[in-house]
Amino acid sequence: MSETAPRPTLEAVAERAGVSRATVSRVVNGAHGVRDALAERVRRAVEELGYVPNQAARSLVTRRHQAVAVVAAEPETRVFADPYFAQQLRGISKELTAHDNQLVLLLTEGREDHARVGRYLAGGHVDGALVFSLHLHDPLPGLVRSAGVPTVFGGRPDWDDGRDDVTYVDSDNRGGARSAVHHLAGLGRTRIAHITGPLDQTSAADRLEGFRDVRADADPRLIARGDFTSGGGERAMRELLDRCPGLDAVFAANDLTAAGALRVLRERGRRVPDDVAVVGFDDMLPVAEETDPPLTTVRQDIEGMGRLMARLLLRGLDRTTPDDAEAPPPAPPGVILPTTLVHRATA
Repeated sequence: MSETAPRPTLEAVAERAGVSRATVSRVVNGAHGVRDALAERVRRAVEELGYVPNQAARSLVTRRHQAVAVVAAEPETRVFADPYFAQQLRGISKELTAHDNQLVLLLTEGREDHARVGRYLAGGHVDGALVFSLHLHDPLPGLVRSAGVPTVFGGRPDWDDGRDDVTYVDSDNRGGARSAVHHLAGLGRTRIAHITGPLDQTSAADRLEGFRDVRADADPRLIARGDFTSGGGERAMRELLDRCPGLDAVFAANDLTAAGALRVLRERGRRVPDDVAVVGFDDMLPVAEETDPPLTTVRQDIEGMGRLMARLLLRGLDRTTPDDAEAPPPAPPGVILPTTLVHRATA
């Protein structure tokens, strides 16, 4: 019976590459300062021998776990049903995978979940956190700060304590909303309604402000509150038609809301775009291209936002490793990505 071959050691890689053990350690752990030619010899020896670094020992050297917590301040039923989150998580996952980092997904639904997430982050299991879909008065930012982990937020923060020393990635929600309403007005529509998102989130509040930038004198009855879901869009659209039957356009706060509004308009016998023009926000292709008719909407790069969040976090972590002589520049405190209006058949 043959015995299992012993695992290759760091010393064996050093001997095969003809370099010191310290040089192998620096290359394996991603440290700077090793000449390209030597680093290539080490990588070739690692591949030839099938060397696999000991993660526990590696963590002692780099003080890194190669794991990042992704915290969504939403219940799992919302996260797994809304294609927005799928696109954002896809972008985050792609960037983390490209840098050999693991994604640890944490969801929150109640106070017990917030406490659990706080304990996990404070326990030193991950190198940093990506946090998105925050609501006003959400305890998560405070828990994250108490845990002391580097963090990048998805969405413009609106802290009660006035802090502005945070890194975040967001889209130009207000400007995108303005472009949507300007487009509707340019079509000659005069009774433009708005279905908001949940106004305890900055993205929804900013889109409402963008609507008001263009329609400052809008009848308050033309604004109905939604919740970023198709069901919320249906309820709000019925409410709007009941109190303002003469409306001729709708700006919906996201594509799911617009999809729900379109279903109600069809039920009520309103032709789109002849009777009522509709514009959404997000440009989530599984939604926007499959509505009837296909949805005119404001595009934001959701997957790109996720990738950028992860990239900024990893850049910050690279600045804190022991070998920081060639560390990258610090991340900007906030990045606002542009939006564009995508013309389809609803407006």
